Amino acid sequence: MANQKQSDTSGAHPQLYIHDHESHTSGSGNGWIRNPHNHISKENTIEESLSQGQKHNEVRRIPKRKGRRKSESLLGQLCQLIGKHQIGLAVNLLTLLTLTHTCFSRARHHTRKFYRLSYYNPSSGNYGLGWDDAFLVAFWIVVFTGLRAVVMDYALAPLTQLVGLTKKKEKTRFAEQAWVLIYDSTFWSLGMYLMWKSDYWLDTRHLWTNWPNREMTGLFKWYYLAQFAFWLQQIVVVNIEERRKDHWQMMTHHIITSILMFTSYGYHQSKVGNTILCLMDVVDLLLPLAKMLKYLRFQTACDIAFGAFMIVWFIARHVLYLIVCYSVYAEIPKEITYGCYWGSNANLKGPLEVPNDFDHLLQPFRDPEGLVCWDNGIKWAFLTALLALQVILLVWFGMIIRVALKVLKGGEAEDSRSDDEGSEEDEDVEKEDEGYFQQTPNGTAIHMNTRPIEVPPLEEEVGVESMNLVTRKTSQNKRYRKIGSTASGVHLPSDRKELLGRIGCDKGA
Repeated sequence: MANQKQSDTSGAHPQLYIHDHESHTSGSGNGWIRNPHNHISKENTIEESLSQGQKHNEVRRIPKRKGRRKSESLLGQLCQLIGKHQIGLAVNLLTLLTLTHTCFSRARHHTRKFYRLSYYNPSSGNYGLGWDDAFLVAFWIVVFTGLRAVVMDYALAPLTQLVGLTKKKEKTRFAEQAWVLIYDSTFWSLGMYLMWKSDYWLDTRHLWTNWPNREMTGLFKWYYLAQFAFWLQQIVVVNIEERRKDHWQMMTHHIITSILMFTSYGYHQSKVGNTILCLMDVVDLLLPLAKMLKYLRFQTACDIAFGAFMIVWFIARHVLYLIVCYSVYAEIPKEITYGCYWGSNANLKGPLEVPNDFDHLLQPFRDPEGLVCWDNGIKWAFLTALLALQVILLVWFGMIIRVALKVLKGGEAEDSRSDDEGSEEDEDVEKEDEGYFQQTPNGTAIHMNTRPIEVPPLEEEVGVESMNLVTRKTSQNKRYRKIGSTASGVHLPSDRKELLGRIGCDKGA
């Protein structure tokens, strides 16, 4: 009689077996097969092989399930791909554009639109607007995507090591908030400078005078288009990176903001756009600062910064913002003569009667000197979008108030809007080996905080006669998941003789 020595080659875990329910029900082979790789997966139920003395105190290990990852749809995979290769995609696109502009002289008529402001008027020294501005916006979307990734990975990530941050999640959040602080500090300062030099500084009535002014300075045009590119890029960011609890609020906010910037630019209302951008950006200076202080464990400074953030938020976004909304409602009819206008600033004609069709609403976006109209309906469309944005801001402010009440009760300032995800996936991945679940025979799952004790492999000389190939009763195996042979990656022998031949116990093998 041939004997076979059975030993576990892993050396780190006890002998593992997988129960295949289909083989039991079909009557082919025994219902228990050995997994040679000791591979634990979500699809398989694992049972430890214990000694005979432990038979009645049998304990089964159940692997801790990881958090659910991003959607496996085609769109989800595309977002993951872009998120992992932001620098590479940006560098390749910019390199391709530069090489095309350098090597193909005939293409420069089009490629220069990505680098330069379009519609320059030599007589006035200002710039008009039109569809060619979309090239510059696309260019800066790519630049902001690559620049953000480069700054976070190669400047801010090393900084997190210097300041003593160790957790991966905290490092990522700190770098994200530092980038927001850098961007908003730059563009809020530039926006405030442009507003301070304007005639509408602290005077909402001048937001609507001299309409339609179909030209603007080069610096103002670049500022407005770069801000528009940034908000479009933010829509990309919230989709390619890990989702937060307020994902859809953020998406709605970014979409409304982008629509308002696009329509205000086309309808020559960039002055009010500049004002609202400054009101929004000043708040985003304090919130990232408060979060960064929290990650650095400066809790008192974080609470102070959070208190200042709340005050500035309320004044900027719920007082001054509503003053601008009231100006749209009350002062536009006094300062703007309703009707349609066409032509350049030097040859402007109007007001003309507003056409009774939909096409005239799109004329400002198709022709820089074409028909542009203003009436009560357009005014209410702008005001509705502004108030919709205010509703989102009120929802967020309600969350901020709850955080403030928590601080007053002795807690810590912590932004509940987006910084805490619905699932702590990163921490689960980092600590997946620190704990495990055990299941007792009665089905109760117990979480163990310590690592399991490694059981040395068992070696025993057995014969074919002593091998018990009888399957267990179906009623005892109901708690095991039904697994097909194709799912487990193991092919089950068709009969007993073939099984013996596989393991080398058949005399004729």
